[in-house]
Amino acid sequence: MTDLKHIRNFAIIAHIDHGKSTLADRMIQHCGGLADREMKEQVLDSMDIERERGITIKAQTVRLEFTASDGEKYLLNLMDTPGHVDFAYEVSRSLAACEGSLLIVDATQGVEAQTLANVYLALDNDHEVIPVLNKIDLPASEPDRICQQIEDVIGLDATDALPVSAKTGVGVPEVLEALVKRLPSPVGDADAPLKALLVDSWYDPYLGVMILVRVYDGQLKRGMKVRMMSSGSLHQVDQVGVFTPKITKCDVLGPGEMGYITASIKTVADTNVGDTITEDKNPTDQALTGFKPSVPVVFCSLFPSDAADFEDLRESLSKLRLNDSSFEFEPENSAALGFGFRCGFLGLLHLEIVQERLEREFNLDLITTAPSVAYEIQLNSGETIDLHNPADYPDPSQIATVAEPWIKATILVPDEYLGAVLSLCTERRGRQIELTYAGSRAMAVYRLPLNEVVFDFYDRLKSISRGYASFDYEMDGYEEGDLVKVGILVNTEPVDALAFICHRSQAEFRGRMVCDRLKDLIPRQLFKIPIQAAIGGKVIARETISAMRKDVTAKCYGGDITRKRKLLEKQKAGKKKMRQFGKVEIPQSAFIAALRMGDD
Repeated sequence: MTDLKHIRNFAIIAHIDHGKSTLADRMIQHCGGLADREMKEQVLDSMDIERERGITIKAQTVRLEFTASDGEKYLLNLMDTPGHVDFAYEVSRSLAACEGSLLIVDATQGVEAQTLANVYLALDNDHEVIPVLNKIDLPASEPDRICQQIEDVIGLDATDALPVSAKTGVGVPEVLEALVKRLPSPVGDADAPLKALLVDSWYDPYLGVMILVRVYDGQLKRGMKVRMMSSGSLHQVDQVGVFTPKITKCDVLGPGEMGYITASIKTVADTNVGDTITEDKNPTDQALTGFKPSVPVVFCSLFPSDAADFEDLRESLSKLRLNDSSFEFEPENSAALGFGFRCGFLGLLHLEIVQERLEREFNLDLITTAPSVAYEIQLNSGETIDLHNPADYPDPSQIATVAEPWIKATILVPDEYLGAVLSLCTERRGRQIELTYAGSRAMAVYRLPLNEVVFDFYDRLKSISRGYASFDYEMDGYEEGDLVKVGILVNTEPVDALAFICHRSQAEFRGRMVCDRLKDLIPRQLFKIPIQAAIGGKVIARETISAMRKDVTAKCYGGDITRKRKLLEKQKAGKKKMRQFGKVEIPQSAFIAALRMGDD
């Protein structure tokens, strides 16, 4: 076991693309964690999807050995964290397991929205924060201006910020020296009862459930019987080890150390992220505080394309939830799409990543319904219900008020694009809270309804600011609004899977869009099909699919006009009867295309 004075636990935090994973690569290389032939770019981004998109999705841990200039040997536990707002939960979990943070700021871009959010997360966890200026090798870098910006915007002393280039490796030894000099060492008692934090868990096909732990007190050894304090489940530890970044077995994990354990855990329910692990025979008195549970903000339903895959989907979601505890799911069924699951996510990118991981890692073919947010509905009886699915919307006559979730958004944007950004926020029913300047960049803080943000707000923001605007948000409670449920009727039959909730001012426009799209997607029948969007009993938009007609008068060569008219009248009566009893089968492909409303 290493002496506590020689251990440093730290997280690397930054905005997206400011160079967290690249700096982690250089540190691993400098400390000899991997040989040069084993190195590759973003070595800690282990998932294919992370490498393809160039983003970090899962926080990764690595243990490095570093010899300082004074000859002392140190153990560094590094956590590389994601930068995107949808994965802020991963960041907060990583920070809870560390004592310090390296704040990386791009020396060309400066402080961005997510930089601010991550610094505040680190300060909430009482971290010592070391500012690092990355990309100083680029011609456009301005270290002095960015140092001033860090002091003005964040309020951190940046006089001894460290200039580095994570790409070339310049300045990396100085960062490692600063880590051991400026960050505090962990505290803990090796002789006290075992107290360890369950930081993360994931499913390994060979070893079962693997658990990432941070030990605070006591020692975690192989063969020990441990208890999870919140679930009360008992397990015998089979294997103890660390990531260097390769999996390396060891005999014991002591106070202040991070590593993994396996204990032949088969069921997902036994491992709750944030749980406290203690020894069964000699338990600790007090559990660790753990993490605040994440609150899903975007909901959508996932259905298997083939109904026979329903059980596979259930099992896949359970395994994936082990690796990503920030999404939730519960079974539901739909008349149009069969059995599936209603899932809650932290944002649209999170939804997209989970869907893609299910398709890749578990070979599932999925249908995803349109994303929606959770509403709070107060009924006339005084009861309050949470509504996740527009299909469950109660009868309007029973509703007293409908409240929707609002967010507080921080947008950093260069001055020349400010006008376009402000008009976009106003168009989305936003309310300005403050507008300040840091150099030539404006920082706008707005309150916005989440419903207006989940579809394409981020894409629109990036396109009107040519990619220069950065956006971060936090939940800011519920507020009453003039919200209505827009139902879609095909041949006067309501189609639940296509219903949605929106503000009354946009109901007509969105209803018209859905009707227009369905008109091209539903195949023609032998009778006219009306497609309507309605609020309650009032139709607000309509399209009609014309009928396929057989030419019944083709055999009449000349002759009396009344004969032709008689045949046409007979056809008309037949079509009327058909329309009354005919059922319109909406093909699944039409559902999927109609639900991808946000693509346009």
